[in-house]
Amino acid sequence: MGTTEHELKSPVRKLMVFFQNSRDQWKAKHHELKTQLKIEQNQVRAVEKSRENWRQRAVLAEREQARLAQEIASLKKSLTTRPPQTFN
Repeated sequence: MGTTEHELKSPVRKLMVFFQNSRDQWKAKHHELKTQLKIEQNQVRAVEKSRENWRQRAVLAEREQARLAQEIASLKKSLTTRPPQTFN
């Protein structure tokens, strides 16, 4: 059922001010939370991008390490299979 002006205990002018202040506080809180959420989302995105860059660098380093290990193994093998050189 509807509330009439006669049923209210506080004057309407005071209620209007109260509800306007309440609304403004809610909007300010919402705006602050929205800004904080955007900052944190940007931070997450930056961390994920950085993590992906480091992951790619690690993969490249592992490939380079494997290539160098293979090169070392082939050089060792060529040293052991080659006859010793004599110097005159």
